[in-house]
Amino acid sequence: MAPEDIKKLRQELGCTARELAGALGIEQETVLAWEHGDLFPTKRFVGMMEELRRKGPEAIPRKKRRQVAASPLQLLADPELWRLFRKLLAHPELRSAATKLAEAYPDPTDAAPP
Repeated sequence: MAPEDIKKLRQELGCTARELAGALGIEQETVLAWEHGDLFPTKRFVGMMEELRRKGPEAIPRKKRRQVAASPLQLLADPELWRLFRKLLAHPELRSAATKLAEAYPDPTDAAPP
């Protein structure tokens, strides 16, 4: 399997070198070395990669990416926030229900600064 074939496989599977390495049970550096032509995969790994190709992108285990908390300004730019705000203003019963629901959550301004 040539370096170009490994790059093409990653494109087909929509995965990073780290994710492909994880699926093969090896280090990311090994996959990168294969892609640079510094090393070549053994027959065993070629077979494993062909099996991954056959199974498709679902065969690649993926870690859930950490969600970065939006800044207050980013939240204020969200049209859905303003849509919700308009509904809260227009419907007293919704405002009452939201107030009751919000009682279970701490107020972020009450938190101690980091």
